[in-house]
Amino acid sequence: MKTMQSNRLEGLSEKIFLDRYAMKDADTNNTKVGDYVLVLTKDDPKFPAKEVGEVIERNGKNVKVKLRSGDVIDSDIHKLTLTVEKTPDELWDRLAKAMASVEAPEKQQEWQEKFRYILDDWKLVPGGRIAAGAGASDELTLFNCYVIPSPHDSRGGIMETLSEMTEIMSRGGGVGINLSSLRPRRAIVRGVNGTSSGAVSWGGLFSYTTGLIEQGGSRRGALMLMINDWHPDLMRFITVKQTAGEITNANLSVCVSNDFMKAVKEDLDWDLVFPDTSDPDYNDQWNGDLKAWKELGKDVIHYDTVRARDVWHTIIESAWKSAEPGVVFMEYYNDMSNSWYFNPIICTNPCGEQGLPAWGVCNLSAINLSKFYDEENHDVNWDELAKTVRYSVRFLDNVIDKTPYHFEENQKNQQAERRVGLGSMGLAELLIRLNIRYGSPESLEFLDKLYGFMAREAYLSSSEIAAEKGSFKQFDAEKFLQSGFMKNMVSEFPEVGESVRENGMRNVTVITQAPTGSTGTMVGTSTGIEPYFAFEFYRQSRLGFDKQLVPIAQEWKDAHPDAELPDYFVTAMDLKAEDHIRVQAAIQRWVDSSISKTANCPSDFTVEETKALYELAFDLGCKGVTIYRDGSRDTQVLHTKGKDEDKTDNKGEAVKAEAAATKEDSAKMEKISTALKVDIDKKTENIFDKQYKRRPQVLSGATYKFNTPFGMAYITINDLDGHPSEIFLNVGKAGSDVFAMSEALGRVCSLFLRYGEHGQKERLLIKHLKGIGGSGGIGFGPNRVESIADAVAKSLELHMDHIEEQGAYATSNDSSSYTAPVAETAAIEAQPHQHDSHESYGVSSTDLCPSCGSASLVNTEGCKTCTSCGYSKCS
Repeated sequence: MKTMQSNRLEGLSEKIFLDRYAMKDADTNNTKVGDYVLVLTKDDPKFPAKEVGEVIERNGKNVKVKLRSGDVIDSDIHKLTLTVEKTPDELWDRLAKAMASVEAPEKQQEWQEKFRYILDDWKLVPGGRIAAGAGASDELTLFNCYVIPSPHDSRGGIMETLSEMTEIMSRGGGVGINLSSLRPRRAIVRGVNGTSSGAVSWGGLFSYTTGLIEQGGSRRGALMLMINDWHPDLMRFITVKQTAGEITNANLSVCVSNDFMKAVKEDLDWDLVFPDTSDPDYNDQWNGDLKAWKELGKDVIHYDTVRARDVWHTIIESAWKSAEPGVVFMEYYNDMSNSWYFNPIICTNPCGEQGLPAWGVCNLSAINLSKFYDEENHDVNWDELAKTVRYSVRFLDNVIDKTPYHFEENQKNQQAERRVGLGSMGLAELLIRLNIRYGSPESLEFLDKLYGFMAREAYLSSSEIAAEKGSFKQFDAEKFLQSGFMKNMVSEFPEVGESVRENGMRNVTVITQAPTGSTGTMVGTSTGIEPYFAFEFYRQSRLGFDKQLVPIAQEWKDAHPDAELPDYFVTAMDLKAEDHIRVQAAIQRWVDSSISKTANCPSDFTVEETKALYELAFDLGCKGVTIYRDGSRDTQVLHTKGKDEDKTDNKGEAVKAEAAATKEDSAKMEKISTALKVDIDKKTENIFDKQYKRRPQVLSGATYKFNTPFGMAYITINDLDGHPSEIFLNVGKAGSDVFAMSEALGRVCSLFLRYGEHGQKERLLIKHLKGIGGSGGIGFGPNRVESIADAVAKSLELHMDHIEEQGAYATSNDSSSYTAPVAETAAIEAQPHQHDSHESYGVSSTDLCPSCGSASLVNTEGCKTCTSCGYSKCS
């Protein structure tokens, strides 16, 4: 599980190396006795497991493998990963030779030796795509991630984007896409005499395809989807992951402008707009850049005005619930960007550390800071660090000329700006060795010194390479030096400005802080700029569920067996969330691209605290922010407990007791559980009686009639003491899924209305149900009904308005003054809509299709048939 020698890895480190980065023989028919292999020991699509072993017997396609544990298992060659390289030394030799091969012939040997020096002992840890592909394949990209142009707003344009995304992912690259170029939901599409399903629905298509792509047999696709803060589909994008199944294989972030943050702080309204799609130049000139569109004098259509703080709160609340969406302060990012004058940043890569223009790529490697601790002087070995940084910049610059390009646009863009992203790992380990507590004021001062030093050396190196090989094609010294980042750099290090003016600049960007999760784990140090998650934890990955012990903590414990770890041994959850953000901001000052950093928060972290954290990140100059609240997702990669350890914390003594039961004393435990349940029931009975409004024998109310995407809905709302207390729904045919789900919705709403004190909860129910969208809507304008839930909200809203007109709230203690609208029917039937496919079949209701999930299953010709995907229950 840690690096023991330069030529040997153990445990999870070895598994990661062999699985992801060692050169492989793709033809497992070549397997022979004596080969060291990775063998699939648990063939589970979600939680597989692999182990390292030696083939000791082969009979046709069947093999026996002796695992490192000593166990012997039977397998077949199709479950093996056959590697050509067995040790890091072989990897380092391959990479050094590959990267030196683009130098002039007379310099190749010199740079092969220098590259081999920085690779040795993992001083420089190349990005995963470089490690896996350089010198091993002419097909695999050496770039980790790509941003492709926002889709052209047409079916053909969307399919073209899908094709580009698929091609990149299949060759090992992750993809970022900004969806803001796509017209919003329900916008007119004149070519087909219909309306658009919206930007978010197309994001679902990209997400679904990402889940299908297997990259090189070892990793799935990685996707980032973004939307700008002016887009009419903004609110749906923010909350889309709260609807199961819509977008499951993508990270989400909102691109936030300075004006939006100003509107949040000053509590202003915010307009949601989109270009006028009827403009004759729309198809040719619209690419998702609203500012450029307006500068052309083009019109935009106003869709809605919202309160900026409401949008911001929705972002915060969603991030609090599930760690998404993240936020990228995109306007500020472009103000700081060195390419501000020729190539705007439109999106980031899937992990968020690299903002890129259309057709941009990220080209990553990381300095392993743990290797630069000077034990003799209890300091950083600054000279060795400077040498490694300078050689590493050239290493990454050579990647640009070594990698294959599968799209001409990528090659044209990258060779015009030559982006590289040198980052770091091992920061937490270095701080511990220096006895500095991560997140402390002392650490912030040290980080400013450390990362300022690295940025200075990296920029001087790039400038020196420019003097030798030439600057990037779009280089303009005066404009380059006017970026927000370079103004800060030159103010602190005037020598950098002088070198740039004299020699030029080889690379438009040089520094990026990537997460380095797999590579950092492989080399046995802390990942990226993060603190350690814990000093003993478990990691769930496609290689299995592996226990990890942090070497530096174990070393200290072995030397001090009876003492607690000092306070500078700090883990992610020991820190305040603000400490994470302050560390990120301190490092961001010296990063010309961006940073992958998560602010870890305890499970009881509040929405208001999350809001304060996001605003702190903006105020401190971070380019983006992501939080993770412990337990806010059903699954996570890192765990502090093993699978068999007690998972019933904070569940109550009855549950703990039941979980501890054995077969021998199950009868005894059943008695205890029953007694506890009775005791709990007695304690809660009085509370329930006080707060739950029991139903009398007779109630009066009103029935509302709404046309919905599932057919006509009859919604009955009955009142108790002048307030709505129950809702009945009649939608679809008895026995259908729609009927069952409607009945369930009515029951849940009724329980909510009857429980607790009356007041604003009726309006709260309306707020949470109104506008919920499904596979299609019915009607136009204020009469449009998005779903059954939306129909319930509209019915309840009408009902509440009727009650308030009669002054029911003012006299709620005197129910005799209230006249319920008994048997009243509000016929809010929407106009026919060309997209309601069930109407063309002459039926009044639909059911859910088990194949595509849309509300398009109808009875026709004696069978249930889906009008969307063609599914037939009879076929």
